[in-house]
Amino acid sequence: MRVKLTGPNKNRLQAFCSITIDNDFVVRDLKIIEGQNGAFVAMPSRKLADRCPKCRGKNHLRAQYCNDCGVRLAEKRFLATGAKVRLYADTAHPINTGCRELIQQKVLTAFKEELEKSTQPGYEPTKMEYLDDIEYYEAEYPEEKREGRLGEGLLP
Repeated sequence: MRVKLTGPNKNRLQAFCSITIDNDFVVRDLKIIEGQNGAFVAMPSRKLADRCPKCRGKNHLRAQYCNDCGVRLAEKRFLATGAKVRLYADTAHPINTGCRELIQQKVLTAFKEELEKSTQPGYEPTKMEYLDDIEYYEAEYPEEKREGRLGEGLLP
């Protein structure tokens, strides 16, 4: 279990976590988020996408223009289906409640331990190469950059 704190800012995103299962399988990009009823673990996810009606290029559902041909895309096109609005889909997740509770308990315990360590003199943040790369972070979390939160302790 590796936990990377996001910093002393007041965002709901508290930390990122990677878990290794039986020294055989790694799941990266779990997020610890401060919710209304306390911290919880969000599973890794990706933005859902659709295709441009002109060139068939792939674009995330909130994109205003096609990434490939630049044509303006219909606003709120993700609402056209009438289905529950989902902009993200989990890429890895537990398939039963017991497993979800076990992962959440272990991740939150590691998070609390990392928070405690962070108060000690000489604290060195956990190294997580894929998060320590600013280009990765900007590509994966553009809303943080757009809202001016990059550079406020999210990365070392």
